[in-house]
Order: sequence, then C-alpha cells, then structure tokens
Amino acid sequence: MSNLDRQAVPSVCGGRGFVVAEPVRELLSPRRVRLGESTEVRRLLPNLGRRMVGAWAFVDHYGPDDIADEPGMQVPPHPHMGLQTVSWLHEGEVLHRDSTGSLATIRPRELGLMTSGRAISHSEESPRRHARFLHGAQLWVALPDAHRNVAPHFQHHTDLPTVTAPGLTATVLLGSLDGAESPGAVYTPIVGADLTLTRGADLHLPLDPDFEYAVLSMSGETHVDGVPVLPGSMLYLGCGRTSLPVRAESDAGLMLLGGEPFEEELVMWWNFIGRTQAEIETARDDWMTGSRFGEVKGYDGGPLAAPELPPLPLKPRGRVR
Repeated sequence: MSNLDRQAVPSVCGGRGFVVAEPVRELLSPRRVRLGESTEVRRLLPNLGRRMVGAWAFVDHYGPDDIADEPGMQVPPHPHMGLQTVSWLHEGEVLHRDSTGSLATIRPRELGLMTSGRAISHSEESPRRHARFLHGAQLWVALPDAHRNVAPHFQHHTDLPTVTAPGLTATVLLGSLDGAESPGAVYTPIVGADLTLTRGADLHLPLDPDFEYAVLSMSGETHVDGVPVLPGSMLYLGCGRTSLPVRAESDAGLMLLGGEPFEEELVMWWNFIGRTQAEIETARDDWMTGSRFGEVKGYDGGPLAAPELPPLPLKPRGRVR
C-alpha cells in the first residue's frame, strides 16, 4: 500500500534514542489519511511521538468500511524500496499486482508479503466483484543495510501457524510466537501476530524481554496491561517484558507487533526507506523517468506521480540510548 499523501513529510527513524528500555504504557492516537476516493486510514506509525517498533516502520488501520456500492480500495501502481509491505485483512479481499509479475488475491488471515529490496512497484485494488466490508491493516518493515538491496519478491501464504489458549487464537504473520513460526521471509528479529479473543478471555502472552512491543486494536474492547485499548489505537509497551496481560471485554481482535530495536538510522519519505537524501532523490527520479522500478501490468490506469521533495534537507539523526 502506498503513502498517498501529496505533501509527503520525511520521517527520521531508526536508532535507539526513543527506545524505552523498560515496560511502559504509551497510548498512541491515529492520524486520519485519505487513501484514494473511498478509503480512509488511521495512521499509527510513524507517529509524532513514536517512529518505529522494532523494524515495524509504518502502520495503517482501515475499516470496517461498507463498500458494497463503492469501488473500495484503488491504489494505482507506485514504487517501494528498502522495505517489506505486509497486507493483512479481517474482512474483504485485495488484488495485488507487482512488477515481478506477481498476481494474487489476498483474503482474511492470509499473508501478503512483498519485499521491495532495491526496487519494486505494485498496485492494490478491491476486485470488481467484492465483499461488502473491507477491514484490515497495512504495515511496513524496514530492511537492514545488509539486505535492503535484495532482489524484489512477493510471498502469499494462505496457511499460517497458530497458537491457541482458552479464549485466544493467535495467527503468526511474521517471526515466531510461543514456538509457532511464520513461513514469511524476515531479515531482522521480529514478530507479528493477529490475536482473536473471545469475550471474557483473560490471559498472559509470552514475550521476549529483548524486544520492544506495541499492540494495535483492530476490533472490540480489550484491556492490555490494564489499559483500555479501542479500535484504531495502538499501545506502545517498551522493552523488558516476559509476558503481557490481556483481557477481552468483548469479542475482539488485536495485532501484536514487536522486534529487536532497529539500530540503523533511516530516512523515510513517501514510499521509500533510505539512508541519505541522495538515495531518496535518486529513487524519486528513477520512478518519474520510468527506470529501475519495473512495470505493473494489468492495472486499469496509470501510475502515481511522486510528490515534490520538501525544500529542507533530509537527514537521518542518531538516537543513542
């Protein structure tokens, strides 16, 4: 999924200066962003007070939207570099096309994982005949320097491992949780899990104390470490936890995101993650001149134009814990 903001603002992220080395309860409010004509998303990362959680660098939550008489999601071809995109649905379908030739319809609880590596372009759209409701999350994972120029590729996993407990089914998107490991390709120590909770569930999730974590509420009402978390909000949890208390006040859905704090300094602008302004400028020029990012075939419409770069220099800044 693209960042469609026509006034794209650079985000300086990475490093460890904002990493909280102890358990905290920091509730993040979303920023509302239009995505095409009929979809509005709630952007949780990057946030004014929180840029990353582990290698997770971008989180949008959208829906549930009634798109019975609407075109639904319509995101024209656009580029990415230096990151992975994670498409995750609770309702509806998204048709993915990319410049490697991949074509896949992603459905609820299936993993659409696109590794941009050095360069890729893709489009996303609701199929012409689609379900009434669209509800999901789109996330980006920053690639570390050693792997950010890998060959672009796409994975579609329809059968993912689960962890169960009374009142809980946890589907593991990326990384591992309580011994269950996702088949999705990862390049840093990371975890992403979708938690389906039944009303009255009261449990403790096992965590890695070296990871920092956050929880995104998808639906229902939950209390996470005693904090009420409502749909479309995210609770940042810091590091140093071995378990996480969760109680469901209703049937509910959460996403658990975590990983080792990302040490490298990054610049994120529009749909690119780089290390320097020169890299971002080159990527924008390459996209606008039709080189490097390839062509998405089969989409009914033209590609997105990149916004203008801001007048101020793009500089990564260190975050030293």
